[in-house]
Amino acid sequence: MKPVVPFILTFSALACTNAIANVSYQIDLTSPEHHLANVEVVFPETQSNSLVVNLPVWRTGKYQVLPLADAVRTFTATDDSGAVLPWSRTASGEWTIALSEPTSVTVSYQLYANKLGQRVNHIDASHAFLDASGTFVYSPEFRGEPLTVSLNVPSDWNSYSGMDSGSHAHSFTADNYDILVDSPIETGISEHREFSADGRAYELVVWGEGNYDIDQMVTDLTKLSGQAEVIWDDYPFKRYVYMVHATSGARGATEHLNSTIIQRPRFSYRDRKDYLGFIKTASHEFIHTWNVKAYRPDGLVPYNYQDEGITELLWIAEGSTSYFQSQLLLRAGVMTPKEFLEDLAKRVAQSEQTPGREVQSIADASANQWASSGGDYAVNHSTNIYSEGYLTSLALDFSLLQETKLKRSYRDVHRKLYNDHRIPAGYTISDVKGILNTVSGTSYEGWWQEYVNSPVSLDFDSLLGLAGLKTSYGKEAKVEPFTGVTLKSGSLVLSQVLRGGPAWNAGIVLGDEIVAINGLKVTAAGFESRIKDFSAGDTIKVTLFSNDRLKDIELKLGEKQSGKLVITSVDKPSRSQKAFFKAWLGVDWPFDKEGQLKAVK
Repeated sequence: MKPVVPFILTFSALACTNAIANVSYQIDLTSPEHHLANVEVVFPETQSNSLVVNLPVWRTGKYQVLPLADAVRTFTATDDSGAVLPWSRTASGEWTIALSEPTSVTVSYQLYANKLGQRVNHIDASHAFLDASGTFVYSPEFRGEPLTVSLNVPSDWNSYSGMDSGSHAHSFTADNYDILVDSPIETGISEHREFSADGRAYELVVWGEGNYDIDQMVTDLTKLSGQAEVIWDDYPFKRYVYMVHATSGARGATEHLNSTIIQRPRFSYRDRKDYLGFIKTASHEFIHTWNVKAYRPDGLVPYNYQDEGITELLWIAEGSTSYFQSQLLLRAGVMTPKEFLEDLAKRVAQSEQTPGREVQSIADASANQWASSGGDYAVNHSTNIYSEGYLTSLALDFSLLQETKLKRSYRDVHRKLYNDHRIPAGYTISDVKGILNTVSGTSYEGWWQEYVNSPVSLDFDSLLGLAGLKTSYGKEAKVEPFTGVTLKSGSLVLSQVLRGGPAWNAGIVLGDEIVAINGLKVTAAGFESRIKDFSAGDTIKVTLFSNDRLKDIELKLGEKQSGKLVITSVDKPSRSQKAFFKAWLGVDWPFDKEGQLKAVK
């Protein structure tokens, strides 16, 4: 899509659009300073005695009910002669309009758009980001009908979306509401680039100032976008838009049918570590264009915008996407083998420091995602569908590589999910097991029960050893004392107490505030250093406030390895281990004869 010619559209100039679409959306953004807009929606004539109008209670990509309709005020409805129609609020995201005769219905309302970090909507003097789930109401009666969206914007704004362009600047068309709700709009003052990869057109739109290098972003996104053929046979889109927000703190990302929105703090692009965070996020959302948008679990098909969609397979939708994201970057040469293994090591270490993996299965975590709230309870009693879903995908990939003597892999499973279970169909647990059987030639019933339906702690050295790798803390690592607590930033209040750790076993709980160790005052800044004055196995007296009562508790220190976990080559890797590594990641063995990573050319 070419950059639109900036000018102000008036609603009168848009009257012609109503004749070519069944539903017409118009949004006035000409006074955006206070996050406000006026929305008008024209629904075609209905024969019913009422028209139900909804605003979704959740947005795609975030499995959580949100109070989106709270942003709607001054809701009105009129008939085709302009007469006001009576309406009532019948649910949190629902209005029911009473009709006495067949008529078209025009719905108007004021929208407050200030949910930038939620990636629902945001309007200010420089731009508007519009996700339809928090912006545009729909009627179930006309959900499947064609529509147009027209924007009335300041004269220096440009508008972009993954939807097709409309009949004039700042307008878009879609075949139905499901496409609109999954095709966000970015309009405002931004930087824009176009590029191509593997016969597809791409755009990069960046709103906000920051320390990013847009040319480097284009270079790496081009390389990434050309890697899809590693997993899938074709594309579910002809044109794709990467939208990026350089923000004052909001961060996160959401996948869509033909685009993604990525948010990162404005000065988190220059350093290599920060930039890798951005490009890994871009890879994750790009993969979602297939895994979730083109095929997804049957519990999410079709989307029910007014209710939860429960499925035990969210770990495939999210965790497997995380699993593939760095692999595509590695194959594209955007990420080095060293960076890939560092990322994997971080995930292994995080898993081993999360007691919840021993309590909750990945299937149960998937079904529970809509109720998940994170925090201390989650760490100690829950499994994360992203991080643990990644590691479950790793175990499944290695199992398939073993079973097929490196001829087939987890990529083949996703290729078949895309080819055989594309939307509007959804896939079931039985479908996935059937594909695993087809790909491997063996039943995965037992594997599924052990790794998916049951809590599991992976033996990483045994698993990674198949690819000639091992975990370690380095030659300089030593045993250090360990308390099993985490402090709130800048204070001595406990924000986390690991289940089964030394503090947990001593009766120290979340929210306790430490004031002294062995009778001497301790500070937040000096707490970790003070603990290192002791040895693993020592017993210390911890003085703390618990529910405002001063207490002394005897704490026997545990032990942990110093430094960070690293993944390195095993001693004298075999030819078969190197072949496994190549079949797994698609790149040559990266270590030299001394076990050191080779320099990247």
